[in-house]
Amino acid sequence: MEGELRLDPIKMSPFSKAIDKNLFKKSFDLVAARVLPQKVGILNKICRKDLLELPRVKHVYQDEDRKLVLLNQKATLDGTEGLSETTKSFIKENNVKLVPFKLTVDYDYWRAEDILDAILPPGQKEEHPSGFTAVGHIAHMNLREEWLPYKYLIGQVILDKNPSIKTVVNKTDSIDTKYRTFQMEVLAGDPNFMVVQSESNCKFRFDFSKVYWNSRLSTEHDRLVSQFQEGEAVCDVMAGVGPFACPAGKKRVIVFANDLNPSSYESLVDNVQINKVGDFVKAYNQDGRHFIRSSAEELLRFSKQEIIELPPPKKLAKGNSKDTASSSKRVIGIPPVFSHYVMNLPGSALEFLDAFNGCYEGKEHLFENRSLPKVHVHCFSRYDPPDEDILNRIEASMGYRLQPEELSLHYVRKVAPKKDMYCCTFILPKSVIFGKK
Repeated sequence: MEGELRLDPIKMSPFSKAIDKNLFKKSFDLVAARVLPQKVGILNKICRKDLLELPRVKHVYQDEDRKLVLLNQKATLDGTEGLSETTKSFIKENNVKLVPFKLTVDYDYWRAEDILDAILPPGQKEEHPSGFTAVGHIAHMNLREEWLPYKYLIGQVILDKNPSIKTVVNKTDSIDTKYRTFQMEVLAGDPNFMVVQSESNCKFRFDFSKVYWNSRLSTEHDRLVSQFQEGEAVCDVMAGVGPFACPAGKKRVIVFANDLNPSSYESLVDNVQINKVGDFVKAYNQDGRHFIRSSAEELLRFSKQEIIELPPPKKLAKGNSKDTASSSKRVIGIPPVFSHYVMNLPGSALEFLDAFNGCYEGKEHLFENRSLPKVHVHCFSRYDPPDEDILNRIEASMGYRLQPEELSLHYVRKVAPKKDMYCCTFILPKSVIFGKK
């Protein structure tokens, strides 16, 4: 019990959905120094090293007109053991009485890890499944097979110990390659999958059971958006519910955002409105390969027909002079070509690179004073290092062999013991985009 309170193993039936919280009520015998209230401060200072130090446990209690100050777990009632000489002298000189104290804690005291360690079978405690990914009010778990008999108990513990969590779900199959969704089972809480998630100074509303969202990719979202500049055009080919598109729109980047999943598209449209980026982000519901080919033509049309008028700076707009406010307005012209393509579908995005062949055929003049587009395509690789594997797959799809120095690889995250996610960035070659379709 040194340094912390511990639970003894508690036997619970597998597949049970209810936790008997009375089983977690435990009492521990301690020793307390009974002193006048005005002596507490002095005792705390002089005897600090011998006082009880336990997380989430106070060490001073009221006892009629006295205070009980709890001593460390090794202290004995006669004061002969477990205390320093300084503390022993203080007790003797001040005629402090040592009394027994029974510390009682219940289910509310224990952490999720403590409870799971107590109820799970021996031999499975080294990696107790208390971790989860929070998506709005949902705790998303991915339990290994050995934990499944206890899945409802685990879900209830997670729900009880995390006040912001209202629903606990477990992934029950692999991600669907078409829409990137997966089946899930509610382990505890309300079967409510409609969430609001905050990220990158934006709010995203979506049905977690119908769309793809991974909170662990927030750093990657921010990393790419930081590379986009105001007034540039970005083609977000597999946009999901808008984690790239909406933050980019707030930077006044023009984004054509597309997703094949109808539910993702509906949420994308909704999130564009929620984040007030409708002037900059246009949503589409198309096949990614078709969108790569059609979006270049559509952007060119938009660049000839539309401009974006920005409101005046707030300080000027509040002035009395309408002319001053009006003259401060700025206009952003829509560029005729994309500066960036984002392809965040790591399971298959590399296979869509063939769509870039001839996407700007006959339009070389559009790039006379502009840089060629940059592609940011996400993928998985089981190779270490992954460079040759990814270069080969890009060539197989796009029909062009990039040189190693032309490809920038950014490690995103590990998704399995031998499977990593990368972002591959390269400039689209002239022979690809200006060639024949």
